[in-house]
Amino acid sequence: MASPPRRRVSPPALPGEIVEEILLRLPPDETAWLLRASLVCKAWGSSVSHPSFRRRLHDLHRPPPVLGFLHNWRNQHIPRFIPTTNSAFSLAAPKYLSWQALDCRHGRALFLSNDQGISELLVWEPITGTQQRVPVPAAFKSDFPTAAVFCAADGCDHGDCLGGPFRVVFIFTVESDTDDGDEFVMPACMYSSETGTWGELIALPNKIANFTFYASVLVGNSLLYFLSDGEEIQEYDLARHSLTVFDTPDNSFEQKSNLMLGENGELVVSESLNMRLILWSRELSGGTGAGWVLSRVICLENFLPNGALVDSVHVMGFAEGANSIFLSTVAGLFMIELQSDRVRKVCDDHGFCNLIPVVGFYTPLPRDERQNLPPLSPTEEAAGEDGGDLERTFDQAQELFDKGSNAIKEGDFANAYECHCYDLNFRFSCFGERCSGGC
Repeated sequence: MASPPRRRVSPPALPGEIVEEILLRLPPDETAWLLRASLVCKAWGSSVSHPSFRRRLHDLHRPPPVLGFLHNWRNQHIPRFIPTTNSAFSLAAPKYLSWQALDCRHGRALFLSNDQGISELLVWEPITGTQQRVPVPAAFKSDFPTAAVFCAADGCDHGDCLGGPFRVVFIFTVESDTDDGDEFVMPACMYSSETGTWGELIALPNKIANFTFYASVLVGNSLLYFLSDGEEIQEYDLARHSLTVFDTPDNSFEQKSNLMLGENGELVVSESLNMRLILWSRELSGGTGAGWVLSRVICLENFLPNGALVDSVHVMGFAEGANSIFLSTVAGLFMIELQSDRVRKVCDDHGFCNLIPVVGFYTPLPRDERQNLPPLSPTEEAAGEDGGDLERTFDQAQELFDKGSNAIKEGDFANAYECHCYDLNFRFSCFGERCSGGC
């Protein structure tokens, strides 16, 4: 008599601690891998979405990866957010027609409304999708302002400061209303999310400045630096609430400068000259003041292909925390990690006017907490109040469905998943209750 078939015994499940250790070691720039892992089961999804998981990622994989960058180039064929990760990745960033990107730091991106009738700022967390609108200072009447956002939590190492308090420093130029001979003044003020108000306004005599092409740099926890098109640097002291202005090392307009941080966290100005990148550090001299010291010369032919050096090369952005720069060339956009000298071509396009890197660790949220929907502009909200919200919802849902379908064809499953989740959220929010499974 034949023996009965042996029943297959499933291997014991791995303890949750072991699973988390495995997931922590997935490459942080392979964002799709972690997203797919979160969809395996509820236990895995809960593990990777827990705040402690983000903190452990930060401790294990320093420095954080550059997820991509935001830009203000108005080209319908170029997405607002361009990823730099190895695997396909996308963020539902606010549209450039409604919002101008200004800054990104400590898990938050900052935008200024493009609506001529209503001026306001938008603080947006790319990972969670959380957003908060901030009214601009009452004195604001400028076409080319700049601003910076940063975490305001005491003692935070910025490994996982999402959802906490933040501050915004806003700088612009306006016509002077005094009789002292100064045609323009440069006001600056700081907003606190804890009080919900702007602080005292300070101002310096200054010519009109255009900050369109540059982002800010934070040195330590107390000094913010901005660069204007006149090759002037504005220093805002957070502790003293003071504003000073000084020149870049070479104020000749022959080289295009940009701001970055040095190896020791000091302010550095980069200058593109022929096939070299010249870095100047700002250091104390004799304990009485600060001066510029040549700190490094980078020979670009050692990093870029020959076809990229037939014309001028410009530093378009610096990724704080990741110590990486973006270089615009005729052959496309390249990213250089200054710590390892690793070079990566990001895309073929090279017409960007500015780049705002998004740095951090991506961790998927639980399905019922996904908020990463594009925010509406004041004009779009007004249209909804007039009865246009239903038609707009149809259009947004269809647009997301089409994007998700195209992403599937291209093998971008992370983007496809996000788009179809948002599509269902739109449809159920207006035409039925949300499905019990949740998206």
